[in-house]
Amino acid sequence: MNKKVEIFNGIKFLGIDYGTKRIGLAVSDEGGILAFPKKIMSNDSDCFEKLDEVIKTEKISEIVIGESTDFSGKLNILSAEIEIFVSKLKKKFNLPIHRQKEFLTSVEARRYKNFGGRARKSGNNKKELNASQVHNRIKKPRNKSVDASAAALVLQRYLDRKNLRIN
Repeated sequence: MNKKVEIFNGIKFLGIDYGTKRIGLAVSDEGGILAFPKKIMSNDSDCFEKLDEVIKTEKISEIVIGESTDFSGKLNILSAEIEIFVSKLKKKFNLPIHRQKEFLTSVEARRYKNFGGRARKSGNNKKELNASQVHNRIKKPRNKSVDASAAALVLQRYLDRKNLRIN
């Protein structure tokens, strides 16, 4: 068995994509290899009760939360809110909390949602999209499942970094 996998043997991670309105959640498998979108919840007064339920049901051992940065890699306005949220997480749950940069994970999740997994018609009926049409598709009204997918991307990046020893 690969020693890199043994490190996370039996450990399940909860990935969090924090937003001012919604919080996306993802969970890992017990080997800490793959991340899966779990659910979206409102960022309201009940969110810690809902988190507690997920943590207990999924037998979560560690938490990974996205660290929000701007285009230059510096912490942005949302970062202060995330720090307050992390402080509350630490008080409520006695679990290790890790941070993972989440640069454009929601955009990436939306892109996968809009273009990934669609069946195409065969033959000459393929529709070519120009740059403006692609941009408009990506800017469609936000699908709530994007938040859980973004959480899965954050968590998967963390797991990959730890499993492969990437900084």
